[in-house]
Amino acid sequence: MSIRRRDFINLTGMAAATSMVTGFKAGVVNQPMDPNQALESMTADVVPIAQAEREERIAKAQRLLAENKMDALILDCGTSLNYFTGIRWWPSERTMVAIIPARGEVKYICPGFEEARLREQITIGKDVYVWQEDESPYQLIAKAIKDAGITFGNTAIEERTRFFIVDGVRKEAPSQNYVSGDPVTIGCRIHKSTAEIQLMQKASDITWAAIKQGVSQLKEGMTQGELASVIMKAQTAMGGVADFALCLFGTDSAFPHGTVHPQPLKEGDVVLMDCGCTVEGYNSDITRTVVFGNPTKRQREIWALEKAAQEAGFNAAKIGAPCEAVDAAARKVITDAGFGPGYQLPGLPHRTGHGIGMDGHEWGNMVKGNKRPLEPGMCFSVEPTIAIPGEFGVRLEDCVYMTEEGPHWFSRTSHSIDEPFA
Repeated sequence: MSIRRRDFINLTGMAAATSMVTGFKAGVVNQPMDPNQALESMTADVVPIAQAEREERIAKAQRLLAENKMDALILDCGTSLNYFTGIRWWPSERTMVAIIPARGEVKYICPGFEEARLREQITIGKDVYVWQEDESPYQLIAKAIKDAGITFGNTAIEERTRFFIVDGVRKEAPSQNYVSGDPVTIGCRIHKSTAEIQLMQKASDITWAAIKQGVSQLKEGMTQGELASVIMKAQTAMGGVADFALCLFGTDSAFPHGTVHPQPLKEGDVVLMDCGCTVEGYNSDITRTVVFGNPTKRQREIWALEKAAQEAGFNAAKIGAPCEAVDAAARKVITDAGFGPGYQLPGLPHRTGHGIGMDGHEWGNMVKGNKRPLEPGMCFSVEPTIAIPGEFGVRLEDCVYMTEEGPHWFSRTSHSIDEPFA
């Protein structure tokens, strides 16, 4: 599907989000909101993924199977199962898988006592192979593949399929060649449709507004957990499924993923908030860094450097450019300022971005060595952290979606350290 900017003109809910949360200006907290004030849901207009789109996904998967000379794709419980079939299933020790054959309908292998529950969710395909507690599900998987018609002798395995399932199938059908299903699953999932991007846009709108709500509640002595709770509750109140809210104060902000020794908030602290939620299974991921009180000259300089690095990464995201170009552009700004080099601290200790979609981290990392060209529909974060151990860290993270005209932000980026939500 070709992704154009005009397809998303009406996606943004930021105007509504902006009207709900106020109170942070010039690096200090003023006019704090009432924490008990009700936040309104932003999801009344959400449209779930349609059945027709899932059928298109199956058709594309079958086309990719044929092109890669594969007979079938085995899907264990998890994101890809949901992506292709809409079925959500807990991955227990009892094997339940879906099989997408290169030709024909999707087939399912299921524990006998779970058949009725599975059939409640099935909207694509109808064949269910049932195994009882004293029987082997792997024999049925082998039979289902054979029933689909073996042409190439290659069975594809989705990357998150658990080893005991792969091992069991391999023993029952040793003549098959078992190969990576990445050409199929990545080939389908890495390119987001208009409907998928709409859901990610909504999730981003909610998280952006929730972080702003959190900043409006900052107060001396507040714990990192208390701030995280405010943001998580706000994401839930506004209609998202709250996923995470990593909040770090002061020197802790130099730890990109936090520390086991959190500290309470005090005047002059850097406050880093890395948060996300899901809407209909699609993720947001936004990080904002502010200062509680008046920023120092050093804090302003590092924040401005981080902003310049993020903009450089965004500007390098051009259709046809390799993913690594985004990392190279952002990292150069930081190393040119005397940090690093490479992943050394103080500096940028990790890749500049990751793919995002139904999983918070997906394929399409913005990292050195990734030559994959950027294409319409790809979605990823731009987040070149600057970590200075013993002082503080600054991260600005926003996600983008690629259109035929280039990249576009999901979230309104920070204007300045004094106006992070302008």
